[in-house]
Amino acid sequence: MEILIYFALILILPLWASSRVKKTYKKYSKVQTTANMTGAEVAQRILHENGIYDVSVKPGKGFLSDHYNPRTKEIVLSPDNYHGMSVAGAAVAAHEVGHAIQDAESYAFLRLRHKLVPVANLGSNFSFILIIAGMLLGSMEFMLGGIIFFAAAVLFQFVTLPVEFNASSRAMNQMVGIGLIRNEEEPHAKKVLNAAALTYVAAALVALLELLRFILMFIGMNGDD
Repeated sequence: MEILIYFALILILPLWASSRVKKTYKKYSKVQTTANMTGAEVAQRILHENGIYDVSVKPGKGFLSDHYNPRTKEIVLSPDNYHGMSVAGAAVAAHEVGHAIQDAESYAFLRLRHKLVPVANLGSNFSFILIIAGMLLGSMEFMLGGIIFFAAAVLFQFVTLPVEFNASSRAMNQMVGIGLIRNEEEPHAKKVLNAAALTYVAAALVALLELLRFILMFIGMNGDD
């Protein structure tokens, strides 16, 4: 019964978070900002207000594919957010600019996340191989190695949380401070940003649950020996 509850959690949490994001975004993508600015214009305005001129804003492809690339100094906005004038689009654009501001200010958690990327990628790619090999071969060394690799990937997930929450906080402060949204629009923008943050929280919780399961399996194997 416990194993069924566990698998239900790791399946339902991400799906629920993703559904919440899509539902909230869809709702507020139909609400136009009183500033009548596209997401691209919002991003450029915030960048320039913060003295950042080496970051470009470009249209991307796909639904909610928005991101900031620190290597190329590019903010890529999905088509609807780049061209649209919705509260949802403005919030998402401002959030990505929040990452650009973090980069410009050498925000500690962002720097840490960048340093963890190679380790996290390695952990994601090889942890399951080592863990499965350890289970099949009865090798505690392989099992422990896999858990250590996976723990690095989990650490990356949790370091991501303050990065994302801080970017959203900066986004709200910038939009309100510059006057890109009015008082009645603030709750709408917050709902969009909070819903997006849930996806990162869900991913971190699922990763943590998986890590705990692997640790318990390791302890069980060790006890059998």
